[in-house]
Amino acid sequence: MLGWGVDRLRADMNRLLAMLFHQGVLDEQFLQLQQLEDESSPNFVSEVVNIYFHESEKLLRNLRGLLMDREFSDYKKMGTHLNQLIGSSSSIGAKRVRNVCVSFRDASEQNSRAGCLRALELLEHEYCYLKNKLHELFQMDQLRVLAAGVTYPPQPQH
Repeated sequence: MLGWGVDRLRADMNRLLAMLFHQGVLDEQFLQLQQLEDESSPNFVSEVVNIYFHESEKLLRNLRGLLMDREFSDYKKMGTHLNQLIGSSSSIGAKRVRNVCVSFRDASEQNSRAGCLRALELLEHEYCYLKNKLHELFQMDQLRVLAAGVTYPPQPQH
């Protein structure tokens, strides 16, 4: 029964990953990141992704802060934040977030406040979707590890 639970969790994880690839949420860079995980660093992917989320949330706050300023005109600063987000998104395989950032950067290069506001809204949506789905994936992985490691002491024979 325990083995079945581990196999089912692994299958669920594979289905979720396949869906995220099919939707274009993730790309092959995420698989390359997974290949770096081994017994000496079993949580490597989740640790890298959590750093990404932490840093990305700061960048998103900065972008929103810039756009909410009525006197805003520093599109170059916005481009700098977007370039950081593009690079970090690429490094973990967050394809859709990266693509939205590129469109956002295009709007900022055209000094289009309305375009930037639309892009920010889409970016926040894509970012939340990515974060929720990867959180779900990591939870399944933790359950799989726990289920695989569960052993029961032998019952005394009476």
